[in-house]
Amino acid sequence: MSEQFEKVKGYVLELGFRIDEEDSSEEIVIINDEERGIHQLVIDCEDTVLVVEQLIMKLEPSTTVYRRILQMNRELVFGAFVLNEDGDSLLYRNTLALGNLDLNELESTINALSLGLAENGEELLAFAA
Repeated sequence: MSEQFEKVKGYVLELGFRIDEEDSSEEIVIINDEERGIHQLVIDCEDTVLVVEQLIMKLEPSTTVYRRILQMNRELVFGAFVLNEDGDSLLYRNTLALGNLDLNELESTINALSLGLAENGEELLAFAA
């Protein structure tokens, strides 16, 4: 287990989250906070990068939907709504440099997810498959 993974876990706990699942060999933790829209948020240490990703929903593929998601991204403070490889699932994703990661960056990323869902939730639900 790397020192960076331990630092990330410490930040998660310091932010008041409970680690619901952990895979130490892959350096992944998963957290939930339903009140804030956080459901199975994956926090993954990948070499020099921290990947923060959450599945939002399945989508009906549509250029109109894809266009609107891109427009929503303009308003997100950190991270972005992205599509999976098949283009049928919407995710939230942000990457951060592990080398100089601080508590504030991780907190801002998680808060951006919560805020993005709060501001766009009704419209996003209308896109659900």
